This record gives sequence, structure tokens and C-alpha cells, in this order.
Amino acid sequence: MVELELISLALAGAFVGAVLGLVPGLHVYNVAGALVLAAAAGRLPLSGEALALGMAGLVVGWAMTNAIPAVFLFAPDDASAGAILPATRYMLQGRGAEAVLLMGAGSLAALVALAALAPALDEILRPLRAIVQAHTGWMLMAIIAFLLLGEWPRVDAVPGESPGRRLARAWAWLGAGLLTFTLSGLLGLVLMTRSPIPAEMAFQNLLPAFVGLFALPGLVQVGLFGGALPAQRWPARLDLPPALWARGALTGLAGGLFAGFLPVISGGIGGLLAGHATAQRDERLFLVSQGASKIVYYAGSLLLLFVPGLALTRGGMAWMLTTIVVPTGWRSYALAVAALALGGALAFWLLVVFARATARLAPRLNPRILALAAAVVAVALVGAFTGWAGLFVAAVATPIGLIPVLIGGRRLNALGVLLLPITLNAIGLGPDVARLLGLS
Repeated sequence: MVELELISLALAGAFVGAVLGLVPGLHVYNVAGALVLAAAAGRLPLSGEALALGMAGLVVGWAMTNAIPAVFLFAPDDASAGAILPATRYMLQGRGAEAVLLMGAGSLAALVALAALAPALDEILRPLRAIVQAHTGWMLMAIIAFLLLGEWPRVDAVPGESPGRRLARAWAWLGAGLLTFTLSGLLGLVLMTRSPIPAEMAFQNLLPAFVGLFALPGLVQVGLFGGALPAQRWPARLDLPPALWARGALTGLAGGLFAGFLPVISGGIGGLLAGHATAQRDERLFLVSQGASKIVYYAGSLLLLFVPGLALTRGGMAWMLTTIVVPTGWRSYALAVAALALGGALAFWLLVVFARATARLAPRLNPRILALAAAVVAVALVGAFTGWAGLFVAAVATPIGLIPVLIGGRRLNALGVLLLPITLNAIGLGPDVARLLGLS
């Protein structure tokens, strides 16, 4: 295919991904896994290069518009779970569209910065890779410690309450976070050592867990306790000074690149670390940086596969693509950068259109019925991709995901499903723990 056809394919992928981003519980990797399987079986008439660029468009489109169900339906993916509390506050104030646009503005600016950095990525990342590779284990341990120690007891003082009672209430929140991490980590150990999901569905191994841990809990919360959404207003102008926009985008860029470069770390954790490092306080800054971190996590980790001489495989999309093709050369790299930049621009325009429509429609709909319908769609997707075994895994994961929703603690703690097993493997204890638990 000539370059113009390849870019057109990437733009078509961005359009499809942007539409798929509106479906709660549907992760872009699930669709990508099905496409890779079809390509491997010869049922998809695309070359390896065409498939790779179509996937680049697909992932950037999905990562841009996925903010809409995360804000309006409390159904985030693993990379945007950290943004839910500020985004929910905006939505309850009738400013849900503004929260979506702030995240989108961060995503768009981060893609521009990523494209500007593209010529130097190899020179920046090659020495970093040599330094970091030998220290991955303890770095992951430090990130887990930061995630857990960063929890803070969020309780209000009650007049006349005894110190012991107040301490117990404070530890209920902290304990919920620790319990979420531990239980999700044990679930991850099972899925990575003795998964009940059939081998032919290996690309979808974590789909049921992610749906249960992140998507379904918010939908259950809305279905049980949700009331009518307040009227949502469309902002006449986005209150986002250029300096704040740039700071948020650069913060998210740093967090997203860190998450994409280091194994297992999601965009949500990368954004959290970068936010703490830059002392974020403003909610606008936080939402911008979360949007930037998420899209750089997904798009940047895929772009690393195209960097000539680096060919670093990070993220689910890159791992799936390497079963079909490993891009080489500066031409493929330039096409990938163009696909992400142009696909991101198209996806941002679609985000504005979809956000405006959602802001108009959401207050007119019964949120409980909407949440129930979204939950049915999410469960149906799990069943379609992974069968009865996947439905069982989702049924186990959902109560774990409900702990931070109903009791307390960060929803990011549910990323223990990846952090715990992979960290144990990185430090050489994975097989021993698996034997101790009777998993091997």
C-alpha cells in the first residue's frame, strides 16, 4: 500500500476506535485481539504494515473518547480509574462535558508533544532502557509501596467520638485499599498461572478481570443508588489557561511515557506519580494530566514498537502485533507517528461531537436503566469473548472492584491484578508463591 492509503486506513481505525470508546466495559485490546486472530487465520485481507497502522488509529481513537463513559457512567478502564473522583464532582455540578473536554485537551496536547519528541525517542530511551532493565523488580516494589502508603484516611471528625472509634473508621478506609490490592493481586496470580480461560482465548485473558474490577462496580453503584443526573451545560469556553494546559500535558506526557516504558504500570499510575512529583492541586490540571497520561500510555507504548533500533514491546497492543509483524525502518516509524497524530486530531473532533450529544441526552435518561443496559452490554462482551469461564472470572472480580466503590480506598488499588504477579515474577518469587498457593 502507498503511504496515503495507509494513513487513510489509520484514520478509519481512529473513527472506529472513537465509536468503540463509547461502549462501557469494552477495551480496545479485546477488539484488537479478535482482529489479530482473524489476520493470523488469513480472514483479514491486510498486510502486516497495514494492520499495524490500522491498530494505531484504533487505539488512539478509543483512548480519546473512552473518557465519556468514564465520566458519565462511572465505568473507567484501568488507565483512567484515577480520574473518576474529580470527574464525578464535575458531572454532579452539571459540568461533565467540561471534564471530558479537559481530559481530551490533555490527550491532544500530549499527542502533539509525543510527535515532537518522536525524532529523539531512540536517543532518549535507549540509554534509559540499559539503566532500568536491571532494576525493574525493585522499581515495581517501590511503586506498589507508594500506591499503598499514599492512601490517606478520609474521615470527618464526629463530635464526642472516642479516639479508638475514630481510628477504627480511619482504618476502614485504609484497610479497604489494602484488601482491594491483595484480593485483586491473588486473582491476578491465578489468571497468570492457572487461568480457567481456554488457551485459544489467551488474548482476552484479562478482559473479564478488568470488566469486573473497573467497569461493572461503577455501573452497579449507579444501578443501585443512582438518581437523575443534573442538567449538563456546555461550556461557552474552556477555562484552561495556556500555561496550565501545557503543565498538565507535560505532566501527563511524563507519566504516560514512564508507564509505557516500564512494564505493568498503567497510565493511571503513571499520571498519579507524575502528579505527585509536580505537586498538582488544581482539578483542571489533574484532569488534563490524566487525559494526557492515558493516551500516551496507550499510543506511546505502541509507538515504542516502531522506533528503529529500539523495537521495545510494551503494552497489550504491541504484544499482539508482534505475533503478526515487527515494524522496521524509519518509513514505518514516520507513518506510525503520522497515524497517531492525525488519528488523534480526528478523535478529538469526534470527542467534542460525542460529548455535546451526551451532555444533552444524559439528563433525559434514567441513569439506573442506562447503567443496567451498560452492564448487560459489558457482561455480554465478556461472554462473547471468553465464554462461561470468563463470566465466572468477572463474577469473582466484581465484588473486589466494589470494595473501593462502596467502602473506600483508591480504585487504582485494583491494579494489583497485574502489579502483584508480575512484580513477584520480576524479583524471582513468582514460582515459589504459586507453589505455596497450590497453583503450580
